[in-house]
Amino acid sequence: MSLSRRHLLVSAAAAAAASAFARAAFAQAPMLPKKDTYKVGFAQTESNNPWRLAQTKSMQDEAAARGWQMVYTDAAGSAAKQVADVNSMIAQGVDLIFLAPREELPLIPAIKAAKGANIPIILLDRNVDQSLAKAGEDYVTFIGSDFIEEGKRVAEWLVANAGGKSKILQLEGTTGSSPANDRKKGFDDVIAANAAFTMLASQTGDFARDKGRQVAETLLQAHPDADIIYAHNDEMAIGAISAVEAAGKVAGKDVMILSIDGGKEIVQLIIDGKVAAVCECSPLFGPKAFDTAVAYANGEVIPAKLINPDRFYDITNAAESLATAY
Repeated sequence: MSLSRRHLLVSAAAAAAASAFARAAFAQAPMLPKKDTYKVGFAQTESNNPWRLAQTKSMQDEAAARGWQMVYTDAAGSAAKQVADVNSMIAQGVDLIFLAPREELPLIPAIKAAKGANIPIILLDRNVDQSLAKAGEDYVTFIGSDFIEEGKRVAEWLVANAGGKSKILQLEGTTGSSPANDRKKGFDDVIAANAAFTMLASQTGDFARDKGRQVAETLLQAHPDADIIYAHNDEMAIGAISAVEAAGKVAGKDVMILSIDGGKEIVQLIIDGKVAAVCECSPLFGPKAFDTAVAYANGEVIPAKLINPDRFYDITNAAESLATAY
């Protein structure tokens, strides 16, 4: 074999190896250098309810306790603004971004942009479309609750404690968000397997108290025989109580109210007899989020999902649990 041909073959092999190495490197989420302190971003989706306020405070408190600088943004319920917020954090040169995606699809470009800028992202509370972005490759991990399991637990409690009630109205969360998709699936799968129950209607209330009230009012007018309302979060459940009362009915007696989140206000409503049961979804992400970032910087292997444990409240434990609800 001629020297020139051997040189060409060696060069081609080296180029192929370099290309394979580059592909492998790009397939991994960006690394986080080990440092004494960090400048991190927290891209919050909105701040219009107690759950989000508690989550933000937990993150801010943890950053302050560790002496880390945190760039905080509030997307005010806009996926487009949240994408812009992440791009702004990239421009500011943060070391890592904590992102609570408003919806599964629109935040994909922001995640890809951060990866392109070699900035790792940790997802909090809500996930993104797994066919378009993957843990360990496009972002580090997802920290949050098992939303399907939350919906399933509420439905299983209902099956065991319905007391003859059977006609359900469902108030869904923000369309396209992972908690809305999954809390609906978990609940619907259990109910569909129980012929005693009928789903009369299911409509989004956008996780908001006033919209939940408005939607519940409309659905109760269309389905006056409804005797169960399952809301994907406390805010819509509390709005639904107002709608039930406006219809001349008694929440907790004429219409059973079920929810997910578990803030102090809703736990008190269980004690008051207006709400039947609630699956917790803790917003206190700060310690776990920052511990995960440190572990990642230390080179530890981070699982694709870190699932938070969630308590369950009903009349049997609400009074004793009130003090520790967020």
